[in-house]
Amino acid sequence: MVILASQSPRRSEILREMGISFRVVPSRYEEKNDRPLPPDELVRLQAEGKAEEVWRRCGGEEPVLGADTIVVLDGAVLGKPADEAEAARMLERLSGRTHEVMTGVSVFRDGRHWSSVCVSRVTFRKMSGNEIRDYIATGEPMDKAGAYAVQGLGRKFVEKVDGPVSNVIGLPKTLAEELLRRAGEPG
Repeated sequence: MVILASQSPRRSEILREMGISFRVVPSRYEEKNDRPLPPDELVRLQAEGKAEEVWRRCGGEEPVLGADTIVVLDGAVLGKPADEAEAARMLERLSGRTHEVMTGVSVFRDGRHWSSVCVSRVTFRKMSGNEIRDYIATGEPMDKAGAYAVQGLGRKFVEKVDGPVSNVIGLPKTLAEELLRRAGEPG
């Protein structure tokens, strides 16, 4: 049994699809996307922090899987929007451009961690101001890195994904399986 250090329904769904037995214990680790680190280091560090915090709180008996996903455009990290105005600014910046989605994944077990980062490149078509406003009105962008969900209504803006789509959703399947195997957990 693995502990998922996330309350993300998308990550839970991906683990179910993978056939992995797990329970959810949301992490209390505080994400700070403004740390002065390269984005790949930031997302790996935050995944490790989430996994370790839950592992310690739960007594260290079970392996813990932590993940953190960010959107990176022109070297700037776009996390979850604070409000509708910020969501609109993010989507306007992403419109007609290619950005990176980085997910850090970490497994913490027996005081050790196995971590890595998966990167996918996502290209958006050009969006009109009305399309952006209508999309924000659905509420979908508000708890998503980069203010969109590729598995939801936001898919209509995506022209192309280079890399795993599960990474863009929030948990790259192949990487999660690999790290669980390396930590001694059957995947």
